[in-house]
Amino acid sequence: MAKPAAHRAPPDRPFGPLVFDWLRENLFSSVTNTLLTVLAIAFIYAVVPPILDWAVFSAVWSGTGRADCIGEGKGACWPFIVARKDQIIYGQYFADQRWRVDVVYLAGALGLAWILIPRLPGKLWAGIGMAILFPVFAFVMLSGGVFDLPVVPTERWGGLLLTLLISVVGIAVSFPIGVLLALGRRSSLPVIRMLCVCFIEFVRGVPLITLLFMAANVVPLFMPQGVSLDKLLRALIVISLFSAAYMAEVVRGGLQALPRGQSEAAAALGLGYWQTTLLVVLPQALKISLPSIVSSCISLLKDTSLIATIGFFDFLQVIKSGNADPAWSAPNVAFTGYLFAALVYWTLCFGMSRYSAYLERTVAGGKVGAGRL
Repeated sequence: MAKPAAHRAPPDRPFGPLVFDWLRENLFSSVTNTLLTVLAIAFIYAVVPPILDWAVFSAVWSGTGRADCIGEGKGACWPFIVARKDQIIYGQYFADQRWRVDVVYLAGALGLAWILIPRLPGKLWAGIGMAILFPVFAFVMLSGGVFDLPVVPTERWGGLLLTLLISVVGIAVSFPIGVLLALGRRSSLPVIRMLCVCFIEFVRGVPLITLLFMAANVVPLFMPQGVSLDKLLRALIVISLFSAAYMAEVVRGGLQALPRGQSEAAAALGLGYWQTTLLVVLPQALKISLPSIVSSCISLLKDTSLIATIGFFDFLQVIKSGNADPAWSAPNVAFTGYLFAALVYWTLCFGMSRYSAYLERTVAGGKVGAGRL
């Protein structure tokens, strides 16, 4: 029988309550930390109160035009956001068909919840559904032309709909392609390895905006006569492949960080290549690469604003076009729009990063509920 642990006296707390101990250990543990803490407090005191005063306390919360937002001491013009809410959410989508956008929003939210909530089973099937079925469903539902749904051209898609659609489809498609490219780059077959290397290095060596211009203006020149691909579909393919190249390098870093003994142990147990890869190597490599994978997803979300360069009105472009409306043309209106856009992007990116941190803690703690199939 193990001996009971020896009795230990409670630690001394010369600074009183626990909060003072935390402050001493984390903020004032040394002269350098004390100086940095004081500077941080001074910066927050100088920056945060004026921003809060402009965005909240002196802001205009009701009105119908720029005249209500112009005046001495008036801050942010939030009626502008309320007036543009339909364009922000739906773009130029037909008003009587916006229920289709709501259905796509709901389907995407349910699919992501199925993947992200740890206790829900069937993660593999949910991932396959979001990577394969959801893009097809969203495109058919939004474009129409089947099941008596009126056709809505992609030029009318925009706002948050377009930003989220490109982000979700890009992430869902680029992740499996990136994993295959990473495995192909480490393949022992020279042809497969060289093809993967050439693709990855070419895509990573060209700016995304250049690839988007090529997809929008150059690719149609090489299509057979009478055959054309929708411009948004071409842009989605380019963004997905661009993100896949970066995802491949992230996954490859995780594969290289894995000790070779893992593969050798799996081979000693009689596992084949794909069994070893899917059951032993990839789960550990993805665990190592998780922070970088989420960083790539966040970068993809922010890169969706480049879609405006080929004529689409994404979320940020809708905000900018609203600032040019004569009915709302005022400096504080423009600043309000950009502040709102920054808050939306920050909320989405911060949510992704916090979920990534949660997954890291879950995996590090040995919990397997988040990964069961």
